[in-house]
Amino acid sequence: MSVHPTAIVAPGARLHATAEVGPYAVIGPQVEIGAGTIIGNRNLFMAYAHVAHDCQVGNGCVLANAATLGGHVEVGDHVILGGLAAVHQFTRIGKHAFVAGGAMVVMDVPPFCTAQGDRAELAGINSIGLARHGFSEDQIGRVKEAYRILFRSKLPLDEAVERLRTELGDQPEIQELLTFVTTSQRGLTR
Repeated sequence: MSVHPTAIVAPGARLHATAEVGPYAVIGPQVEIGAGTIIGNRNLFMAYAHVAHDCQVGNGCVLANAATLGGHVEVGDHVILGGLAAVHQFTRIGKHAFVAGGAMVVMDVPPFCTAQGDRAELAGINSIGLARHGFSEDQIGRVKEAYRILFRSKLPLDEAVERLRTELGDQPEIQELLTFVTTSQRGLTR
């Protein structure tokens, strides 16, 4: 087990011997982190959060009380999982996504998006989170337009991707979104 000296691990937390925890992480009581898991910097894992084996959690993430990640889940930077949210194994959660409390995620959640519900569905973009992390109004506007094209235009996904590449593909946040969408193997939460 590798825990950075500035990380805080509460009594009762259980970390597997091969887990790695980055600087300034806060691991709450009764949190479990499984074998082969890599945790980035400045994360908060609240009480009873469960991170199964071989997960990758980016930087600046929050797993609220009893949020659960199945094995091999990949979580991007600055993701928030609400209380009791559960993510199926081999699923990816993109950067700056927000997963509402109680959501059951069985397919990839694209970057910058908000997902909610029993079988999670997209509910828009995480505009508040983006603004808090320094995204400009122009950047947020482009993400909103990308969301509209990809998920609300009723175009087949491959056509929506091509349209987005043509119209906004030179912007870094759009490139991030396009890369995530085109490399999804589980399918996308929509």
